[in-house]
Amino acid sequence: MGRARLAELHGVATSYEPAPGRTVQVPEDTVVAVLAALGVDASTPRSVKDALDRHERRQRDRLLPPCVVLRPGGTPRQALPDGLAEALPDGTELRVRTEDGAPRGWGPAAAARPLLPPGTGAPLGTDAPLGTGSLTDTPLPLGTHTLTARAPDGRTATAALIVAPDRMPSPPARSHGFLVQLYSLLSARSWGMGDLGDLADLAAWSGRAFGTGFIQLNPLHSAVPGTPAAPTDPSPYRPSSRRFPDPVHLRVENVPEYAHLGGAARERADRLLEAAAALRTSVLRDGALIDRDAVWALKREALELVRAVPLSLGRRAAYCDFLAERGQALEDHALWCALAETYGTDWRSWPDGLADPHSTRTARARGEHLDRADFHSWLAWLTDDQLAAAQRAALDAGMGIGLVHDLAVGVHPSGADAWALQDVFASGMSIGAPPDAFNSRGQDWGLPPWRPDTLAATGYAPYRELLRGLLRHAGALRIDHVMGLFRLWWVPEGRPPTEGTYVRYDADAMLGVLALEAHRAGAAVIGEDLGTVEPGVRETLAGRGVLGTSVLWFERDWNGGGVARPLTPEEWRADCLATATTHDLPSTAARLTGDHVALRHRLGLLTRPLAAERAAEAADVAEWTELLGRLGLLPEGPGDEEAAIRAVHRFLLRTPARMVGVWLPDAVGDRRPQNLPGTWDQYPNWRLPIADAAGRPMTLEALAASPRLHALMATLPKAP
Repeated sequence: MGRARLAELHGVATSYEPAPGRTVQVPEDTVVAVLAALGVDASTPRSVKDALDRHERRQRDRLLPPCVVLRPGGTPRQALPDGLAEALPDGTELRVRTEDGAPRGWGPAAAARPLLPPGTGAPLGTDAPLGTGSLTDTPLPLGTHTLTARAPDGRTATAALIVAPDRMPSPPARSHGFLVQLYSLLSARSWGMGDLGDLADLAAWSGRAFGTGFIQLNPLHSAVPGTPAAPTDPSPYRPSSRRFPDPVHLRVENVPEYAHLGGAARERADRLLEAAAALRTSVLRDGALIDRDAVWALKREALELVRAVPLSLGRRAAYCDFLAERGQALEDHALWCALAETYGTDWRSWPDGLADPHSTRTARARGEHLDRADFHSWLAWLTDDQLAAAQRAALDAGMGIGLVHDLAVGVHPSGADAWALQDVFASGMSIGAPPDAFNSRGQDWGLPPWRPDTLAATGYAPYRELLRGLLRHAGALRIDHVMGLFRLWWVPEGRPPTEGTYVRYDADAMLGVLALEAHRAGAAVIGEDLGTVEPGVRETLAGRGVLGTSVLWFERDWNGGGVARPLTPEEWRADCLATATTHDLPSTAARLTGDHVALRHRLGLLTRPLAAERAAEAADVAEWTELLGRLGLLPEGPGDEEAAIRAVHRFLLRTPARMVGVWLPDAVGDRRPQNLPGTWDQYPNWRLPIADAAGRPMTLEALAASPRLHALMATLPKAP
């Protein structure tokens, strides 16, 4: 009983419901391990009692929690958790300092005197008292401020005070756009995979030609570099760092200094261009897979040549501004990259001292590796610059949103973020998913989770910094597994996913920080809320202005009893991104033809006989096809694949969805999924170029000339 109470106090579940009416108890060993990762010893009855006593003393003695979240216009009492304001000792004085260093006379005063006498003010940079009485002054502005409490007995406490908007910004207007995995989009100028130059061209072309309002991308996060023995993990959802994009996406020729290469450097750069052309040809014509490491080897050598070209005065000033703006986060990221070149990409095996980013030896390493760290900082700047150019191209083409970046749910345990932010990650834990109807063994994604207690203790600084970096050049942000803002499934190291448990996060704080940073960037937020979603989560997200994700084939009336019928367009939610498929699902052509069933059968992924699987999938498609025909969206009649794909998108336009996404491979009939969950080396996940219906890879230029693509996009209204 004591251990269960201790777990509850720290947000650790001791049971969960995989399905309504079915409860599964979490193993005791799991609860003990998860609490240990949160710094709580629950291994024995004595340690449980001691931990409960310590918690009770902290709650009794503390003046403020580590972080409080406030909606605009609130008072200090509303800012504090229930009961805490009333528990403050009489005469406790509250003070606030805004994030710009200015004092504010805000909220109730301690006595019948004003906080600041009329006509006077505190000197800039000093604290202004708040008190606990009755006077209300000007509300605090949006931002992350500092709240201080001082009790009559001399005790003091400080807390981050986050004042956040009620809702995320809304998309400027209803729009449609493309969903694309950037690496898969090769042009005639690519170096073997899609890059930021291709992205700018796609945005400029599609915005002008079709009135698209956005381009939604895969995560462009920095990857853990590969080696000949261990190639780079191609998944964009297991990054080294979510705080910085990967320079593999650079278009080298678009770096201004490239034009000033001369002599031997120019000759070498020309040979590298020839090698890049051969690599591109091997993918587009010879059927080779996208090889991220081969692409980066060529680009890295070319960029080393470019770096020797001095920056102009203006460019040097812009670089220095970038270094100052990104600060310690960039220093740490660049140092990890430099150390990884010397000692390998897993910091957990580095020499003594270097595994700690704050050690004396690491401090020395910052000086010893200054040049290589500067190289990686420079790469981060170049990538940021080209991302900005791509967003400008999108907006200049008339897009209301432009780029929609994707935030992965976690980071690689050996990567830069896990090294630099060790205190924020739970050691010995990995996030995943519990067993469900689709996967009886559960899932372990191999990504360390954030500690909710440490996030709160830092005023959510790592989370704020992460969001701010991603939103620098974005009109919207997609959050993968958005349910993770509420709770995550933690799996102790060495245990199967079935022996994990849920750990809860402060959703109000997580959503408040998200709303604040999205407001500052003027960006909408889309949550990937597919799969098993805790009751009330979708409603909470909608109430805060987070758009959901609605995929056609899953939109059924699951609460109507009996067979779940397809929802008609008017029954869809409005606050969502509506699409026919995603990167983890079959393409629309494959679903209509049943090709995805055949693929899964070849790979041994089916859980029932092939005939039964085909029959079920055919029945599912038939139901939707019948609805499309009944609504008059399939005038060509059934049996025409291209017509059916157009009908699916006509249907999406009939829904009230704020955003309608077109999976770019769908536009040319590509049958291959970009990722096939449940596979590793059995299928080339994240390494396929976009291809036509016959499986022939297509360049961006070929896509732009595709009659099939133009016929599909003609069904979508062009924005005025």
